[in-house]
Amino acid sequence: MNPSALEQLQYPIGKFVWDTDPTVEIIQEGISTIKNFPKKLNKVVDTLDTPTLLNRYRPEGWTIAQVVHHVADSHMHSYLRFKHALLEDFPSIKDYQEVQWAELPDAKNHQIDYSLDIISALHKRWVIFLEGMSKEDFKRSYFHPERQKKYPLDVTLLIYAWHCEHHLAHIKNAIETGY
Repeated sequence: MNPSALEQLQYPIGKFVWDTDPTVEIIQEGISTIKNFPKKLNKVVDTLDTPTLLNRYRPEGWTIAQVVHHVADSHMHSYLRFKHALLEDFPSIKDYQEVQWAELPDAKNHQIDYSLDIISALHKRWVIFLEGMSKEDFKRSYFHPERQKKYPLDVTLLIYAWHCEHHLAHIKNAIETGY
């Protein structure tokens, strides 16, 4: 497979574009994406059988089931990072090895109902939390020591709104083409 075709499979909606000063409207769109994602995800995966859940979105990529489990893991981390950033002064966060996490038994399992439950409940809490944040709260940030980068919460919200759509596109591609 040529590199551009592989990149299209890896980033079906394109790479995240860092916006250093998102407007209130863009922040609200991000919150709306976080709010609506569980329903959209459930609608896409609701009727999938086990062989389809084991489709990969690209050669050597994760299965649909692993993507769902990854979203649960990733979004739990993000939600907690938001809380740390709001309650602490510029905390350093703990990274996690997402590739290795995706290989653990709970994430390689083709059963996804428990991760869908986590995503639904987590996103409800996350949205309540986000809707309670002020404009100043969204300017707070955390430090990612592995990437040596500052993550303002307004940008982080947009990263995770993108992350929702990014992995939803992976799942749709895996359903259609399956590797």
